[in-house]
Amino acid sequence: MRKIKYKKARKVQLNQLEYTGKHKRSESEMQLFVYDESSLEENPNIVLSDFQHSIDLTKNNWLNLHGLNDISIVEGIGNFFDIGNFLLSDILNTTRRTKLEETTTSLFFNIKSILPTENSDNITVEQISFLLKEGVLISFQEKRSDFFTHIRERIRTKVGVIRTKKTDYLLYLLLDAVIENFYITIENEEDKVEELLVLAKSSDNPDILVRIEKHRDNFNFLKRSIVPLRDSLTGIKSLQEDIICNVIEDDSYVYFSRLHQKSLELLEQIESDMGMLETASNFFFSSQGHKMNQIMKTLTIVSATFIPLTFIAGIYGMNFENMPELKFQNGYFIVLGGMFLLVLAMVAYFKKIKWF
Repeated sequence: MRKIKYKKARKVQLNQLEYTGKHKRSESEMQLFVYDESSLEENPNIVLSDFQHSIDLTKNNWLNLHGLNDISIVEGIGNFFDIGNFLLSDILNTTRRTKLEETTTSLFFNIKSILPTENSDNITVEQISFLLKEGVLISFQEKRSDFFTHIRERIRTKVGVIRTKKTDYLLYLLLDAVIENFYITIENEEDKVEELLVLAKSSDNPDILVRIEKHRDNFNFLKRSIVPLRDSLTGIKSLQEDIICNVIEDDSYVYFSRLHQKSLELLEQIESDMGMLETASNFFFSSQGHKMNQIMKTLTIVSATFIPLTFIAGIYGMNFENMPELKFQNGYFIVLGGMFLLVLAMVAYFKKIKWF
């Protein structure tokens, strides 16, 4: 089966914006939340021409874009919020690794959202990018999904402290929602690994090894996705002492520290699960080796039993004239009886030394 791995990043010219993802049929649409502790304005389908009248920099603004096919919309967002082409290129080029980019006025962060594919051993990958500016958070999703539905409801119903916090806290909640997808994916993988452990002990089907290798590839892919995420979250933690970018409040860094801790927990869990896969593989080979040993033992017993019988039959099969036993009236039955007793004796001996 094909190994899951990151594709080699496509080389896209800086001034040439091109969407490199696979969700090319997803329709581009935008939603805008403008809120503070006492007010909320929600526009579920905003267009570029409405930005000037809808964005209120005295409040928190969350602009979410579903679908990256319409390059003109991405360019329009970039022009309105003064986003450089190099960041827009990173948003559209989904083959790049998770990264953190800091400028004097903004913080850019992209992440791989990973979920298990239904009724399959495959996993689904989507890149989500975030751009945090003073009073504005922009999220770019390749397709429509329900990752952030509960966060929208918290904003609408004023649950928790989200309406009293700045957009940096909203970024924390969105990243936390994406990281939860890693937990869901790992839990799904663990269920399948436990199933493989049971099968490895009871079945000799070679497809088990194929599935083991498939899930090993999945865990390696998850690891390669989480390691740069961990590094990027470490970078956010270090921004607290950086005077270049101040879009994150001092009291919000503790939330990103929690995300960093979660990334470490995910990596530890993946290492543990890969150990379980190794155990399943060892069980399978041990079971195969045991069955082979049983077969060889059976063949050895049969061979050892027939060797003396073959020897006796070979002696009396020689065509010498001076063989006295050939003239015995009951010689045939005596030899057969002796051979039978010999077999019984050998079987009793093999039983005594616990060959079977």
